[in-house]
Amino acid sequence: MAAEKTEKRKAEHIRICLEEKAQARKVTAGFENIKFVHRALPEVDRESINLSTSFLGKTFSAPLMVGAMTGGTEEAIEINQNIAIVCEKLGLGMGVGSQRAAVENYVLEKTYTVARKAAPKTFLIANIGGVQLVHGYGIKEVKRVIDMIDADAVAIHLNALQEAVQPEGQTRFKGVLAKIGEIAGELDRPVIVKETGAGICAEDAKALKDAGVKAIDVGGVGGTSFAAVEYFRGEKQLGEAFWDWGIPTTVSVVETVQSTKLPVIASGGVRSGASIAKALALGASLAGIVQPVLETAVRGSRETEQFLSGLIDELKNVLFLVGAENVACLAKVPLFICGETAEWLKVRGFNIESYSCRGVC
Repeated sequence: MAAEKTEKRKAEHIRICLEEKAQARKVTAGFENIKFVHRALPEVDRESINLSTSFLGKTFSAPLMVGAMTGGTEEAIEINQNIAIVCEKLGLGMGVGSQRAAVENYVLEKTYTVARKAAPKTFLIANIGGVQLVHGYGIKEVKRVIDMIDADAVAIHLNALQEAVQPEGQTRFKGVLAKIGEIAGELDRPVIVKETGAGICAEDAKALKDAGVKAIDVGGVGGTSFAAVEYFRGEKQLGEAFWDWGIPTTVSVVETVQSTKLPVIASGGVRSGASIAKALALGASLAGIVQPVLETAVRGSRETEQFLSGLIDELKNVLFLVGAENVACLAKVPLFICGETAEWLKVRGFNIESYSCRGVC
């Protein structure tokens, strides 16, 4: 019965994300508050710009990954296959959705294993819920989801907002951090902790680093709102009240980077090559994109490749216009941080002036 409910919920999430406007409404990821300094004399050749980067020991052709999206329902098979085909071809990373459904019902493993079959060399990230670790899951289940897709790393996702709004949600989170530390200490694969749309603050980022986490995916406000998803599933009052709850992605990136120096994935409202470039310039190692890829993946791998290739081309253009020869140089170009993003970071005690004083490689 529990497995059937989980599968049904996964199918509902796909439908809602495709058919309803479950995006942040009155808040943004903050990318409009990040401004590059244009270089009229970039002194680089666009065609020689190198977008390759390294993340947790793996080389990516471009600093982009398709974030955790789906699995656990039949509809997910084609979606994950299409995404995996493109990530393999373009040399990008990929995460699968929560694998809880397959832990509960092994028949659903095929909705996840299709990713590794279609992408034998791609950096794949397995996925398990943090709250499940205090509801009976342990190292056995985590190793199972890793082995299921021969993952290069595992993401433990944090979704307190969604669980608090969801009628069937699990809100007993006490002890999650300790469990994450136990898992990180026992595994031979890196542990990534990812938020699912509400962002990660400096205090939590520091605690996760101390627990042994090797990277953080901030999953900030500005993209898909899982409170909104639950609103469309029928939880009107709480979904409406918490629709825009959380920390904007740009703020979360700066707080996490400055407080931990860990590799950071910037996700949440990433919708263009320019927003990818801004996330990297703020210190992120990769940018993660989800919703727009879901929309292309249901149509096919060709459409998905066209979309992601377009983003990569946009990213290269930004590097050219700011005079950056490679991704590492992008982290040294001057930035102007303004608006609510600047106000938030100043009040929280983070240094934003240093970004405006940087030089180019």
